[in-house]
Amino acid sequence: MTVRAHAVDAPAGPSRVHTYEPPPLGPLEVDVAVTHSGICQTDLGMVDDHYGLARFPVVAGHEAVGTVAAVGSAVDPERLPVGARVGVGAIAGSCFRCEWCAAEAQHLCPERDDVVLRGTGGTFASSVRASDWRHVPVIPDALASAEAAPLLCAGTTVFNAIVQHGVRPTDRVAVVGVGGLGHLALQLLAAWGCHVTAVSTSADKADDARRFGAHDFLASRDVPRARERFDFVLDTVGADLPWDDYFGALRPRGKLCVVGVPAGPFSIGPMSVLPAEKSLVSAVVGPPGVTGRLLDFAALHDVRAQVEVFPADRLDQALDHVRNGRARYRTVVEFSPQR
Repeated sequence: MTVRAHAVDAPAGPSRVHTYEPPPLGPLEVDVAVTHSGICQTDLGMVDDHYGLARFPVVAGHEAVGTVAAVGSAVDPERLPVGARVGVGAIAGSCFRCEWCAAEAQHLCPERDDVVLRGTGGTFASSVRASDWRHVPVIPDALASAEAAPLLCAGTTVFNAIVQHGVRPTDRVAVVGVGGLGHLALQLLAAWGCHVTAVSTSADKADDARRFGAHDFLASRDVPRARERFDFVLDTVGADLPWDDYFGALRPRGKLCVVGVPAGPFSIGPMSVLPAEKSLVSAVVGPPGVTGRLLDFAALHDVRAQVEVFPADRLDQALDHVRNGRARYRTVVEFSPQR
């Protein structure tokens, strides 16, 4: 089987077709024929080498939906049959031996398979290999492939924040940013039962925020006046914020959860945190159990990524679309015109 991938040879450079022959399948491995792959900011971080981690040539992508083409000898064929529509997300394997895997926190495994860090093994390709089938969820029939792809990184990240940090249906929650992660967080939290407020610098996103489930809209400049209003604040933007203002908007024992990556260090006054037992926490992509629950929850509650789809031969334009902040709200590349 020849894999036809889209590689970039230098930071922010154009893509080219890169072909390779994968080695024989290992016992736990799965080959997935990719039909759709989302574009995440982390993909741009690798393609543009923002983090200094890129090993060129780079084949980015880590939000793939496709069909199982082949499985290793130790894969359970009843749970993951050839032909099943599945996802390969940000983490495609873990050791299943360490303390984190034993605690069903495989996303924290020191030996996890981070797809975006593989070099030429990303999902902007005709096929992608998962190193452990237990990280490959079946996509519910109710979810279209293009809409499901962003759930495998952006969606599971915000859902993991909700689950891991004990957000309750009775909580009042603010979502900072109405973007790729934020528009999914608004839908998920509204379906979870929370009273949800969208916070944004862009007033023109107020109508969209309400369409995604927000009950209220708060301009970023007005956050200092929202004293002790929220139980949980979910920051989805990759920017530095006036952190003390956001801690001031939390009720006692409230949590500020950061899933976007700020440009600089956190600067927080001790009196913003200590007297009312407030917390700064974070979340990353969820483990397999959380991602599976997310997909079922999204199918049940009609949570959908709003996507713009580009054909594979326009990958460079799709990357520029995201790079220039024009995505509304997730960009997906179609490698095959299947569902």
